[in-house]
Amino acid sequence: MRTERQRLGSQGEDAALAHLEGRGLVLVERNFLCKLGEIDLVMRDGAQLVFVEVRRRADRKHGGAAASIGPRKQQRMQRAAEYYLLRYASLPPCRFDVVAIDGGQLSWLRNVLQM
Repeated sequence: MRTERQRLGSQGEDAALAHLEGRGLVLVERNFLCKLGEIDLVMRDGAQLVFVEVRRRADRKHGGAAASIGPRKQQRMQRAAEYYLLRYASLPPCRFDVVAIDGGQLSWLRNVLQM
C-alpha cells in the first residue's frame, strides 16, 4: 500500500514526464534505483542522455522545490548517474535536469549539475 507522499511523488513524476515528452524527450527508464542513489527519470534528448530529478512542493514557503536539492542530494544523483553509465561501452553526452513543481507551477531547469 502506497503512502500519500508516494502517491503525490508519483503524480509529480507523471506530470514531469508528460511535460518533457511534450518537448521531444524520450523516456529511457523511470525510477532507476541503485545502492548509491535514485534517478527519477532517465531520458534522451537527441543524442544526449538526461538524468532528471523531480521535486514537488505545495508552495514556496521554504524556498521551493528546486531549493530542496541540497549538496548531499546532488552528490547522490551524480553517483547514481555514474553507476547507471557503467552499462555503456562508450559514454553518451549527459546532463542533469530538474523539474520543480511548486503548487501547480512546473519549471524545467536544464543542465543544473556538471559531471
